[in-house]
Amino acid sequence: MQYILLQAAGSAPAAQSGFGGSSIIMMLLMFGILYFLLIRPQQKRQKETQSMQDRLQANDKVLTSSGIYGRVVSLKPDKGIVVVEIDDTNKVRVDFQKSAIVAILNPTDKPEAK
Repeated sequence: MQYILLQAAGSAPAAQSGFGGSSIIMMLLMFGILYFLLIRPQQKRQKETQSMQDRLQANDKVLTSSGIYGRVVSLKPDKGIVVVEIDDTNKVRVDFQKSAIVAILNPTDKPEAK
């Protein structure tokens, strides 16, 4: 009985040793797929958002992450704050973090009308 168990235990590692190389290749392949499908597009979106926030200027109409539309009145670059006027008639101004601006509604690069 012990002889049969020792034979079975002795032959099991030899059968599993062939899977080492292919499992590493599969892991690398899975990481590559995850990188190109998830990580790379997210990094691209972050760079685009950062460049949009760097292009902010006074009098730009913007949309905040909380859904508030307004006009940029001033920028405080040392603090990372944007002052947004949300009501023209009452001159209501609110301070937002620069990262709260998600879209510029009227880009300053306007095509010339002929």
